[in-house]
Amino acid sequence: MINESLPNVKWESMWEATRETLYMTSISVVATFILGIILGLLLFLTSKGNIWENPVINKVIAAFVNVFRSIPFLILIVLLIPFTKLIMGTMIGQNAALPALIIGAAPFYARMVEIGLREIDKGVIEAAKSMGARTSTIIWKVLIPESMPALVSGITVTAIALVGYTAMAGVIGAGGLGNLAYLEGFQRSRNDVVLVATVIILIIVFIIQFIGDIITSKLDKR
Repeated sequence: MINESLPNVKWESMWEATRETLYMTSISVVATFILGIILGLLLFLTSKGNIWENPVINKVIAAFVNVFRSIPFLILIVLLIPFTKLIMGTMIGQNAALPALIIGAAPFYARMVEIGLREIDKGVIEAAKSMGARTSTIIWKVLIPESMPALVSGITVTAIALVGYTAMAGVIGAGGLGNLAYLEGFQRSRNDVVLVATVIILIIVFIIQFIGDIITSKLDKR
């Protein structure tokens, strides 16, 4: 019945494309989470009135974040072709998409991290300082735990954006469901292939949102 309704869908290719999309998304989410937290912490700690207050460093990091989160993703991929070729040796395939995915998403997430850190009660930070806590202790015992619901909520939104990015990257040869939908579906006027690829992407998005909501609700003590 399904094969008759979707005659052009090759399920083996569809599952392989799904695996590629999940691979690109998972690797880039982990890297974005780490880099985003580092950048977000630097933005927060070097801002006015905080532990490492430094206007110059803060402005440099803020400029980097603002520039790379403002560039449309497809343009960013093209701009990063020389860099991608240098570190990956190719601009085709799922691994070649990772630099653009990470560089495109980490600055976006860094701003979410900074916002989450700014929502922490200043009194909690001051209390830790008054007890003689080191900066590393304040970061690991106060800032990150207190902002964790916001960090998880932010990485959930970013992960969903990354699923969309992988679809766009697929159009220029990165593989995954976007590549399959474009080459096997759109270019050959096979609407059933485009439909199935879209439905699978939506399912992935719904699962990410569902998991993120559950984790955020468990972490949020308010």
